Amino acid sequence: MSELITPTGRVHWVGTGMSTGSGLGLVCAGASTVLWGRTAQKAEDCLARLGLAGAAESREFSPAALAEALAPGDVVVSMLPAGEHPGLVRLAREEGAHFVCSSYLSPGVAEEARPAADRGCVVLTEVGLDPGIDHLLAHDLVRRGRAAVGDGPATARFTSYCGSNPAEPNEFRYRFSWAPRGVLTALLNPARLIEDGAEKVVERPWEAVTTQEVGDETFEVYPNRDSLPFVGTYAFPAGWRLATFVRGTLRLDGWSRAWQPVFAALLEADEPAITDLAQELAARYPTSAEDHDRVVMSVRLELTAEDGRTWSGEYALDAVGDEKESATPRLVSVPLALAILDVVDGRVAPGLHQASDRPELVARWLELLAEKGVSARYHGGTGEEIHG
Repeated sequence: MSELITPTGRVHWVGTGMSTGSGLGLVCAGASTVLWGRTAQKAEDCLARLGLAGAAESREFSPAALAEALAPGDVVVSMLPAGEHPGLVRLAREEGAHFVCSSYLSPGVAEEARPAADRGCVVLTEVGLDPGIDHLLAHDLVRRGRAAVGDGPATARFTSYCGSNPAEPNEFRYRFSWAPRGVLTALLNPARLIEDGAEKVVERPWEAVTTQEVGDETFEVYPNRDSLPFVGTYAFPAGWRLATFVRGTLRLDGWSRAWQPVFAALLEADEPAITDLAQELAARYPTSAEDHDRVVMSVRLELTAEDGRTWSGEYALDAVGDEKESATPRLVSVPLALAILDVVDGRVAPGLHQASDRPELVARWLELLAEKGVSARYHGGTGEEIHG
């Protein structure tokens, strides 16, 4: 790995979709910023929507235009669909620029990150809400658990759930804000987890719905994606035997019952039918200007040591959108902004990163998030405290 290419303090934020929230303002305040949209007008409109008119330069995006504008040490931020990220990592590396995104690490990004690291570029991923905030909370729980019971033999149960739902429940227990087709196709992807101490694959996540208490409220949860790689990401000690390890989605109580007709339709649907169903549902259950979203996250770790000692800890986040901004884009863009500014300040080493696993950086990011109004309540064996 080469030495870090010195950051210039200039950020190129690519994309103006719904996840581009108020965190962009933090970036504009801390770095010279260019906002790239499908057109320069869309970029200007996005800045106006966020109350940031004139705070950043607006440009029409194309890979060629971005490449021409980049200088070694600049930072490229991708808010484009995940399939576009590998190409942007490659473009950034070729120009000696760093790369940041809030999305899950993909094989394509991982492949492009290796030569980027060799050149001295940062590739920082999974620094939004989920993934992002959940990673920080998981790392902190593992730190606390190790301090309580050590790295020796112990049984561990870990769950991490997050979901964006309507603040005022409707009969469908959900409202669509963006990517309605993505919501449906995600339900068709198998999930891999650890249950009862063994690896398990769930072909249809809705068939694995269980309940989860968060505070004094009951929610429905189900696994998604592949949870197993995150055992390594969170650095669980080798002495801990995993009885449960699952990352998944959180929905309002009654969601699975309300969605039974949708599940039945998905079993028979081809690609065009899924598209049609998504459009129909989004039209019937839209998120209007009067509706507010509610993001709930629960990250929980329970440990039982071989000598009988027990420890448990949970972080719970509960945030509701308001007239100024929806909760989801705020919770995606604010941690993303903090990560971007750390890259700008030269705090992140070259190479590939999934959020951060260094205890001092995790603690710092959680404190900074709390200062920006993004906080989770910690419940543990030693009482209760507020922590970012």
